[in-house]
Amino acid sequence: MSTATDPRADLIEAAFDDRSKLETEARRAVFTVIEDLDEGRLRVAEPTDDGWQVNAWVQKAVSLYFALAPMEETDAGPLHFHDKVPIKKDLHAAGIRVVPGAVVRYGSFLEKGAIVMPGFVNIGAWVGSGTMVDGWATVGSCAQIGRNVHLSGGVGIGGVLEPPGARPVIIEDDCFLGSRSIVVEGTHVGRGAVLGANTVLTASTAIIDVRGEEPVRTKGFVPPNAVVIPGTRKKAFPAGEYDLPCALIIGERKESTDKKTSLNDTLREFAL
Repeated sequence: MSTATDPRADLIEAAFDDRSKLETEARRAVFTVIEDLDEGRLRVAEPTDDGWQVNAWVQKAVSLYFALAPMEETDAGPLHFHDKVPIKKDLHAAGIRVVPGAVVRYGSFLEKGAIVMPGFVNIGAWVGSGTMVDGWATVGSCAQIGRNVHLSGGVGIGGVLEPPGARPVIIEDDCFLGSRSIVVEGTHVGRGAVLGANTVLTASTAIIDVRGEEPVRTKGFVPPNAVVIPGTRKKAFPAGEYDLPCALIIGERKESTDKKTSLNDTLREFAL
């Protein structure tokens, strides 16, 4: 069913604007939306022929879920929790690997073949098959992570719930994010891109393509197959001139060879 014609959308929109309308039908709508997110039948954002579409009413359902779900005590082996969102169940049936120490919350969806080392995947997130969420990497609420992506150790993917309709972080298929990279505030990383270790991308981070004779500045989007490293740029203030962080596009990942070979060659070539 298209999200545009889902009969739950109007119920959730109305209840989000007026919490007194969170009655039986609206409550049921919220809980079934979260169930559909957990099973992969719905997504907060999804690719279309015209680009990525954000389903704001689904984001609103996630926010309403926190208002409705009771605090409960749960156990996971020797670990004890007190929270509104339970951990994800039926991992074997889903065909996903979750290593001890990892936390994957209910309401997130991982395709078959995804792997989560001791990291964290939050409610509303979508993670594609073949993707590795490596040690201490975090995938924030509603973030969209493509297939065959490697989020290296300590990578931080930001989440978003408010304002409704705000674009979540999008990492497209076949990307590699180096250790301790941070991608937040709805930044979109195109297919096959490589981020060097410690690269930080926010909505206001200057992304500077230095491959040509003149720098080309953009924000919020890394083009497909770009190789990006952290950099600095000069900016004058009343108190003096200072170096501000930026991201530099210094090369392009080649698609002419096997992805793994291409990635290894890219890392060596640019000393990442």
